[in-house]
Parts: sequence; structure tokens; C-alpha cells
Amino acid sequence: MTGTQSGDQEAQVRAEVLARALPYLRRYAGDTVVVKYGGSAMVDTSLSTAFGHDIALLKQVGVNPVVVHGGGPQISAMLRRLQIESTFIDGLRVTDAAMIDVIEMVLGGKVNKQVAGLINRAGALAVGISGLDGGLISARRLQRRAREAGIETDRLLDLGFVGEPTRIDPRVIYALSGSGLIPVIAPIGAGEQGETYNINADTAAGAIAGAVNASRLLMLTDVPGVLDGDGRLIPELTAEDARRGIASGMISGGMIPKVETCLEAVRAGAKAAVILDGRVRHSCLLELFTEAGPGTLIRGG
Repeated sequence: MTGTQSGDQEAQVRAEVLARALPYLRRYAGDTVVVKYGGSAMVDTSLSTAFGHDIALLKQVGVNPVVVHGGGPQISAMLRRLQIESTFIDGLRVTDAAMIDVIEMVLGGKVNKQVAGLINRAGALAVGISGLDGGLISARRLQRRAREAGIETDRLLDLGFVGEPTRIDPRVIYALSGSGLIPVIAPIGAGEQGETYNINADTAAGAIAGAVNASRLLMLTDVPGVLDGDGRLIPELTAEDARRGIASGMISGGMIPKVETCLEAVRAGAKAAVILDGRVRHSCLLELFTEAGPGTLIRGG
């Protein structure tokens, strides 16, 4: 095969890919897509570079991406360097006054700017902010009841400055997106007295997706999606299906809070939410611009 023939075939393949993607490009043009970025996609260099290019491409084809990122491993590393011991209860880091300063520094500073830099290097313009900027995320102390032998008790846990969103003011998101910029958000919120709260990134992304009526909430995880009893991927669930899956035990363990976040986002105004395998390169593009993305889509109803 000559170089010319090889080049012609490659061009043909690219043209076919673009032709197949065109209906999806039209579907999402002008829409907002909220992406929760974390897990392997955040620590694997190849995946993180691909993620930056994917988000830049979304903006360039007329979609308005909003990125909400985590940073648990980076926070843990900094706390170890500072010889501050971490304690976890039900997967949540107990956060005292000294620790919240470190978390704000790491999430709102180093990690936030690194994620924005990935997108900037891919050719788009991203701006790193936190939930404290523009009054984006108002929060309160998270109330969580203790469990004994797997059963919830009446005793409230003291998690310190771990919070949950009470209100999302999306004006700063609209201002940035409308100016051609991509908001990259650290999940930190402000309490009524100006105190800072550390918010789970999944929870923050779900609340933001609902507030901006996102077409999609894409939650990048380290699992294929929601699996059935035989371990097979479930491509799509209605909200009612998801609730039944939790009640029956089919959806269990760490998948429960992720599914509940998706349900809350859809209830609050997002059109659909997807638990997406972030270990797959270009998973965001595959989900939005092909028939079957690598994850589980949850719709209202």
C-alpha cells in the first residue's frame, strides 16, 4: 500500500467519524455539560492529557463544559507532608480548623490550577475558581448519623468542616461560559458565618448540574458503571429503576452515593446523569457523541 493510499484511507475514516458525530454535535450545541473529574482520570498522565483535550474540544464545538474536580489523594499527600493525621468516617475525612486551611490551599490552589492548565494547554481557555468565588456554593455542616452493625442510630457524627451545599448561585458560571471560558471548580463552600466547608466533589457536581439545568452530568469514576446481579453493565436506568436497585441491594456499597447524587441532580433540573468509566480514554466524547458510551445513564421518571 502506498503512502498516498494509506493517507486517503485515514482521511476517509476521519470523515466518517465526523459524519456520525454530527447529529450529536447538533444535539448538544449551546448546552451545558457538568463533568465531575477525579479518580484514575486525574492521576494517570495519559488519561489526564486526554481529558484536557476532550474538555477543550467540547467548548470548541459549541458545548459549554463545567468541570468540578476532586483531590483526595493530593490532600492526603500534603497532610502527610505536614504530619497532620487524617481520620475517616464512612468515607468522609473528618476536618478540623487546621485541616480545612490545608484542604482549601490544595483544592482551591494547586489542584484547581493544574486541572485548568490541562485544558489551557489543549487550546481552550479555562479559569480555576472555587465555590467561594462569586457566592457560587453556600453550604452548611454535613449531618450524618452513626451506624452500628450497619444500622443507622440517632447519634450524630461530628465531621468538623465537612459540608453539603444549601444553595448554588450559578451567575459566575454563566458569566465565564458566556465569555468563552471554561469554569473549573474546586468543591469548597461558604457557611453563613463565612466559614469554609470541604464538600464531596460528587455532591458538589450534582448540585451544580441541577442548578444550571445541565443536559448531562458526567461523573468520571473508576468503575464501568452500574452493574446488574450478573456483573453486566446496565446502559440506562430511569430514576425509579435506580431507586428500586438501591432498595433491592443490586446497587450497593460505594455505588449508592454516586447513584443518589445522580438522582438528586436529575430531580433538581439536570436532564440526565451518567456514571462514566473514567479509565477509558476520551470517555466524555464517547458518551456524548456516540450511540453507547462507557457508563450508565440515569434519567428522570
